[in-house]
This record gives sequence, C-alpha cells and structure tokens, in this order.
Amino acid sequence: MANSYFQLSEVSATQFLTTWSRYDVDGNGYIEDKELENFFRDLEIARHGTVPESNVKEKMQKFMEMYDKNSDGKIEMAELAQILPTEENFLLFFRQNVNSRNEFMETWIKYDSDKSGYIESDELKNFLRDLLMKANKLYDEPKLDEYTHTILKIFDTNQDGKLCLAEMTRLLPVQENLLLKHQGVTIKPSDFGEIFAFYDKEGNGYIEEKDLDALLRDLLKKDNKDISIQTIKSIRKSIMELSDGGKLHHNELVKALCSTT
Repeated sequence: MANSYFQLSEVSATQFLTTWSRYDVDGNGYIEDKELENFFRDLEIARHGTVPESNVKEKMQKFMEMYDKNSDGKIEMAELAQILPTEENFLLFFRQNVNSRNEFMETWIKYDSDKSGYIESDELKNFLRDLLMKANKLYDEPKLDEYTHTILKIFDTNQDGKLCLAEMTRLLPVQENLLLKHQGVTIKPSDFGEIFAFYDKEGNGYIEEKDLDALLRDLLKKDNKDISIQTIKSIRKSIMELSDGGKLHHNELVKALCSTT
C-alpha cells in the first residue's frame, strides 16, 4: 500500500521521519536505486491513483529534474522536505536562515561552544530554539523536543546522540556543501593526531592558518590523495571557515577531515 502521508499537504516531523526511514532502507542518508523506484511508484499511486508502466521512466526523469538539485540520481533529506513538507517546515528553517557556507560555519562555532567537534543534543536544541525564534515560529517544549529528536534520527548516522561537522553539513544547500565534498580523508583520527601534534608546537590544541597548507599536504600524502596546489587551496578555503579568529582547533579539524570508521 502506498504511503498515506503522500496524500497530505503537510506532515508532522514524526510522519516525515517515518516516511524517510521506510524508504532509506540501508540507512545511508539517501533514497536511491530500488529505494527510489519504490518511493516514486508509491508517490504516484498515492497522488494519482496509478503509475502507467509505459511512461514510468519519463515521469521519473521529470520528477528527478525537479527535485534532485545536485543531479546525483538520489534524493537526500532536504530534497524530500521539498516533496513532502512538514507542518511547520522545520526542516527547511536551516536552509532559509543559514543559506551559505559562511553562515553555516558561524552557526557551527557558536553552538559547538565547548570546541568538542560535535553539536550535542542540548546544543542542538538551543540551536533549533534560536532558529524558531528567528523565524517568528510559535512552538512549545514538547514540539521542540520532537524536532531535536527528529534531526538527530535523520542526521546522526553513527547514532552516538550528537552531530559531527560532516553530519551537520548535510543541512547545507548542495551547491554550498564544499565542506562535505572535502570531508572523508580516510586517515584514522589517531594518525591525524600525530601529524597535528607536529604542527601544534606549543601543545595548545590548535594551529594557525600559516601551518594549514603543510598539514593538509602531509595528510593527503599519507592518504595517497591528489596533492596538487589547487586541491590544497580548495580544501584550505573550506577549512579556514572552521577557524576561531584564525585558530584551527584539533577536534574540529579531525571531524572535518578524517574518517571516523
């Protein structure tokens, strides 16, 4: 049976999460391949009663042209929010109020107040509260708890109850998401620590911009990645937005650059 939520003009945050979980079967943060086919068919059946087999591919192509903003052949959470809007559009508040990479990094630095490299559940709740107030949206504490729970369920890919930088960047518009593009150096955090310590001569937990190019070059070389000047410049441009007055803290850098697996 097709998802009944598809017939609603707006759904609750919990209904949205239920729909997401139903189709993102493998939990990788996308609706893709067979998941996408099943999603599209159910959507068409719920909204139009049937899916004529003769033009499924044509309709699906038009559907993806409309909603697949980065043309990667997959539907991400923010794209689903455009297809299946929530009652309060809470999932789109971030897009409306933090719509550039610079604003995102300002937000990250503000709410990661302990420099842990994570936005933990209480910090996330404060972030959402401020966002709702900025948007002049009425809410109560149970609703705020629901939003916090839903955001964690969707974005907390390793289910540790907090969001790292790479998980938070999934909230960014795809065209602005250079941080996520460069995240994923497969060097282990422990190996990163050895390299970072070499450049953190005073052992104060941060390095400055002048040391960043050399550190990145060492990381990429160790990870057998392309180390062209253009690559270094591109990553540096994104990473410098992590800085706190030009200081790049260890915990934030490791979450931006290194694999946690």
